[in-house]
Amino acid sequence: MGSAVRDNPDRHRFELERNGQLAFATYERRDSSLVIRHVEAAVPLRGTGAAGDLMQGVAEIARSEGRKITPLCGYAYAWIRRHREYHDLLN
Repeated sequence: MGSAVRDNPDRHRFELERNGQLAFATYERRDSSLVIRHVEAAVPLRGTGAAGDLMQGVAEIARSEGRKITPLCGYAYAWIRRHREYHDLLN
């Protein structure tokens, strides 16, 4: 696994850097929810599992903050649906 997911509050996104490339999820903290608007990975990272690792980090951050996740992004929604251990976070 690559580096840890980091919060970039100035850009309202969580980031995961791997091999000098970036995967990120734009978000908004709204009440007790973490709204995930968009997930994107640099082209060289696509198909490598980087976006999944990013989402796992985002889910762990949401859990540690006591928040639910509201996935507006289709990828984020599908990822949570595929991972039962995070179903309790789905808003």
